[in-house]
Amino acid sequence: MTPTPRLLLYGQQLDTQRYVHVMAVNFNYGDRVLSAADSEDFSIVKTNQGFVRIKRAMEIERQAINYLAELGFTVAPAEKNSPQGLLLFSEARTIIDSASRWRDFIQNTLPELEQEGWIIEIDDSFKLNFQTAQNWDAEISESQNDWFEMHFNVEIDSQSYPLLPLIMPVLENYDPENLPDMLNISLGNHSYLSVSSDKIKPILAVLFELFNTSILEKDGTLKVSRFNAASLADVEEQSYGLFSLTGGKELRELGQKLKNFTGIQDVTLPVNLQAELRHYQQQGLNWLQFLREYRFAGILADDMGLGKTIQTLAHLLQEKQSGRMILPCLIIAPTSLMSNWRRETERFTPDLKVLTLQGPERKQLFDKINDYDLVLTTYPLLTRDDETLLKHDYHYLILDEAQTIKNPASIAAQLVRQIKTNHRLCLTGTPMENHLGELWAQFDFLMPGFLGDNASFRKRYRTPIEVYGDAEQKSRLSRRLAPFMLRRTKQEVANELPPKTEIIRSVPLHAKQAALYESIRLTMEKKVRDAIAEKGLSRSHITILDALLKLRQTCCDPRTLSLKEAQKVKESAKLDLLMEILPEQLEEGRRILIFSQFTRMIALIEDELDARKIAYSKLTGQTRKRDEAIERFKSGEVSVFLISLKAGGVGLNLTEADTVIIYDPWWNPAAESQAADRAHRIGQDKPVFVYKLITENTVEEKIIAMQERKRALAESIYKVGAKEESLKLTAEDLTALFEPL
Repeated sequence: MTPTPRLLLYGQQLDTQRYVHVMAVNFNYGDRVLSAADSEDFSIVKTNQGFVRIKRAMEIERQAINYLAELGFTVAPAEKNSPQGLLLFSEARTIIDSASRWRDFIQNTLPELEQEGWIIEIDDSFKLNFQTAQNWDAEISESQNDWFEMHFNVEIDSQSYPLLPLIMPVLENYDPENLPDMLNISLGNHSYLSVSSDKIKPILAVLFELFNTSILEKDGTLKVSRFNAASLADVEEQSYGLFSLTGGKELRELGQKLKNFTGIQDVTLPVNLQAELRHYQQQGLNWLQFLREYRFAGILADDMGLGKTIQTLAHLLQEKQSGRMILPCLIIAPTSLMSNWRRETERFTPDLKVLTLQGPERKQLFDKINDYDLVLTTYPLLTRDDETLLKHDYHYLILDEAQTIKNPASIAAQLVRQIKTNHRLCLTGTPMENHLGELWAQFDFLMPGFLGDNASFRKRYRTPIEVYGDAEQKSRLSRRLAPFMLRRTKQEVANELPPKTEIIRSVPLHAKQAALYESIRLTMEKKVRDAIAEKGLSRSHITILDALLKLRQTCCDPRTLSLKEAQKVKESAKLDLLMEILPEQLEEGRRILIFSQFTRMIALIEDELDARKIAYSKLTGQTRKRDEAIERFKSGEVSVFLISLKAGGVGLNLTEADTVIIYDPWWNPAAESQAADRAHRIGQDKPVFVYKLITENTVEEKIIAMQERKRALAESIYKVGAKEESLKLTAEDLTALFEPL
């Protein structure tokens, strides 16, 4: 006897949270219904005439069940099969996938099975319901500062639903380029909106971008930053009539301007600018004016020494002469750059009135802030003068060496966000020193919401790029940042600069120094391993850095350590090397900058110079008369300038020097470049030699290797298609750092 397959579709409440839809499979043998859960070749059936033995057509039954399995349905475990028959359910990665399988089965497969004679029953408890949309629309509210509210709605069966809460599972679970043919989006109560992926795909990529950089409210409203205006133009252009977009006239016009943007226009130089701008500096001025016109912000990230200050001053002079600068401009910079800003303003843009708020007498000048065009203050003074600075409105807020706010939790980073200003600008030659979070912090100050919040940025960009080397996300981030970060290197634009030669000079540790290094290495390695075992690698960074610091100090000179055993070691191979190099260089007429980040090391070098009667100048955090110290070297009175990284790593223009000696290598390659660029910058007419002093087979050699990885990551973000490198400190790195001599 040939069996007829019989399906019963029904729903079942498993618990308070779960309701499952299943199909029960049975087979009709004549007027007898036999459960597909039975696997015996024969079934015994009781009838009015007694028991009947029915021979099962097991191969036909298996073919029917296998067919359902091939459609993606899973057979429930034997103990779960009910008296209703063999149970099959839709097991899938997401609810959307499961719903799609059921929809395809109900709408396409069931009619075919009925045609073939299958018996189909659908119980009232089977609640799956698939619908199509009558209408889609999006509405933008008018501006609230730089934020707009967007409502995406879809009309189904004469009822309006907010689209974004519905589509969130799609945004969270699918790549826009790899969607199923049909999306079945849950409306709740087992109802689904069915929409072709081809129809919604063009705008889904835009929604992905908006969703990741905007704020979704509980009512389904999306708070969109004006900095995403170009994405809104994409919604209109790529929806192909699917959406009707209304409201938000200002935002939509901005979006169209950006979409139709053909290039940055040349601007006329302001009157009485006491400088001739180089071609790339004119382009920088054009770019700054473009940002201002569109009410955007950005990072001027040119290499050290390419004239970020003069480009900014030319821009501000343009603003004053146009009549737009009716409020003062606040410039916040490191303490070391105050005199540089004042001097360059007076020299290049004498029409700009500049007020320097520095020193104990500054409080007497607070009442005069509105009388000046430029107001200069420092990051350390922000916390002391915040009450006064926050009282005022400004035309521009400019952060020089903006990497200072790379930690968004720092007081300075929080205060600058509170300052009321029409425009914001960051200046830095090192927009990213260590990781992408530093870039996020600066853009979060410049254009809040542009890169989403910190958590979504980490999920969308930092982890894929830094941990997994995701080239596509790196390229996407580079393209997103490109209009708002202008970076030119000296190699690209300053062809007239003389060459810079880097020379690594290495030396083995002296015997007693090596013994000390080895004892510290063994002790600190155990301490680090214990910390990692207890807290994990990511939470042991302070212990790791402390250990590495002690090893680095031992390499420089054991006397920089406070340990009693170290103080007994009076020899330093590297200091001896420096004292071999220095007299030779001075005999050749070299003008030399010596950098160290350890002020104690600078003091030890001083002792050696004094003993040899070599005249020098010194600049550290303790130097009170900075300008005098700088002038002694610039004037030629001395030919050696000792500089601590913290006090002189940025802002100094020392083109009188032609030799830079970096006594101790730093983790951050950008910091070393900054130091070398005190000499290798516009105005330099002599070849520059940069010497890095390294102790052999020590942690310093490993630092040089890690610098290359950091440099590669930074370059790959500034320029699409650069090297793929990871940045994280790994267990292998740790082993290498603590290798024995």
